[in-house]
Amino acid sequence: MALNKFKKTAIYEYIQVLIGSALVGLAFNMFLLPSKLAAGGISGISTILHELFEFNPAYVQWAINIPLLIFVVLIVGTDFSLKTLVGTTFLPFVIWLTADMKLSIDNPLLSAIYGGIMLGVGLGIVYRGNGSTGGTAMIAQVLKRYTGLSSGYSQLLVDGLVVVTSAFVFNFELALYAMISIFVTSKVIDFVQLQSSSTKLILIITEKEEEIQSIIRNQLNRGSTKMTTLGGYSNEEKTMILCVVEQSEAVYFKKIVQKQEPTSFVIFINASEILGRGFSKAQFDN
Repeated sequence: MALNKFKKTAIYEYIQVLIGSALVGLAFNMFLLPSKLAAGGISGISTILHELFEFNPAYVQWAINIPLLIFVVLIVGTDFSLKTLVGTTFLPFVIWLTADMKLSIDNPLLSAIYGGIMLGVGLGIVYRGNGSTGGTAMIAQVLKRYTGLSSGYSQLLVDGLVVVTSAFVFNFELALYAMISIFVTSKVIDFVQLQSSSTKLILIITEKEEEIQSIIRNQLNRGSTKMTTLGGYSNEEKTMILCVVEQSEAVYFKKIVQKQEPTSFVIFINASEILGRGFSKAQFDN
């Protein structure tokens, strides 16, 4: 598949970094800065400095990110740092370019929620491209690499100090709104990276394994795995079939099974991340 091959290229990853950085910059100018929400990171620091000294947030982010970028070059490596350089320079550029946007939300609760969502989507896309937008996001990625924490929780940890500082500069209430934004951002980052809503793990316990496998193979065009199970009450052996499908395929499968094999015991489970042929790889080789 041409699309799958393109997704493996470095160009596609750089496109992800650019798109994600643009979303982060828009979230900052549309939601966070107008409501004085220092939702962690260098963007939060630039919000605080803008309030105290009226410094341009774009210039502040460029200035602070330079030594942090050098740190990442020494710790992480060249490839990651090159994508980080793109995100680090492009994000402040978007903030500078959209500084005079008239569309802004001043309600702190709406800004915390929707700003957090847009910020999380943007950072999640950047992380999927193996890049960073600079600042404490770089530190979060280093923390993730060496501790095994998810990107969302890593970001949550490194942003806490900025929010505490904002409580003294603005007020405690705005700091609480900023915490809401950070929490939303961390959840959306993991959601975007894992794409948890698009796939389902189906467990089917049945006495008609051939019929169920025929449905999976012929009507869904998916593979399956069989396991022998032992009933806890009847003590009888039955077959359990495991299959991973897309969301729409799960709905279709449910309708078919209810109509053709209503006695089968079927469980649908959200699958957070799927690696392998048909999902992270092409279903068929060229």
